[in-house]
Amino acid sequence: MSRLRLGITLVSLLAIVAIIAPLIAPYDPTVQLDLATLRNAAPSFAHPLGTDLYSRDLLSRLLYGARISLLIGLLAVAISVSVGTSVGLVAGFSGGVIDIVLMRIVDAGLAIPKIFILLVVLALWEDVTVAVLIGILGFTGWFGVSRIARAEVLSAREREYVAAARALGAGPIRLIARHILPNIAAPIIVAATLGVGQVILVEAGLSYLGVGVPPPQPSWGNIIRDGQDLIRTAPWISTTAGLAIVLTVVAFSILGDGVRELLDPRER
Repeated sequence: MSRLRLGITLVSLLAIVAIIAPLIAPYDPTVQLDLATLRNAAPSFAHPLGTDLYSRDLLSRLLYGARISLLIGLLAVAISVSVGTSVGLVAGFSGGVIDIVLMRIVDAGLAIPKIFILLVVLALWEDVTVAVLIGILGFTGWFGVSRIARAEVLSAREREYVAAARALGAGPIRLIARHILPNIAAPIIVAATLGVGQVILVEAGLSYLGVGVPPPQPSWGNIIRDGQDLIRTAPWISTTAGLAIVLTVVAFSILGDGVRELLDPRER
């Protein structure tokens, strides 16, 4: 339980910081303060984390970047888990030709590197917004979840309580909603928790490559890109954003492990 508490504490702190970012950020994250005197300024009392090459306050950009990263991570995972669970339920419960067709689609999706799909789609898509990015990440990340859901359904549908409900006249929808889905939720919840950190990492990579969150909106990935050529003269630009990404991914990993220990009786 200690790991779960630690994960909840870290994720809660990140969420609170993201929610109150407009209240605690000292400056507008997109405003160029003074290109003549504040370009690549070192950390100071007025700018605790320094400024970037466009004289924008880094602390403000990191705080607002947390809002975008967490929003993208949570919503994209919500989409991928919803789609993946639905496909896995249909495939596992129906069996036969439907199962074969859906799983071949999943196999094809897993066979193609996800980053390749994302780069191609985003490169062809003009005017990528945060909403579009969330949709693309969500609808390209459900393949693994569908396999987890299908495997759990194949096991659950042979259990005694499902056979008893079927003998009492329960239809397919009732069997799935009342008896199967609640009993396969644990591994899906764990996958979703771990998936948030992975999506945040992917989004940061895409923004670093210039096909993610469009500037001047702050994203941890494009903050790193802004400071990549200044790593020797102004290391605070890339370093602070990199540490924020590491902390966030580690926090969600710890939370995911804690949830797995809580929901898996073999871990107790």
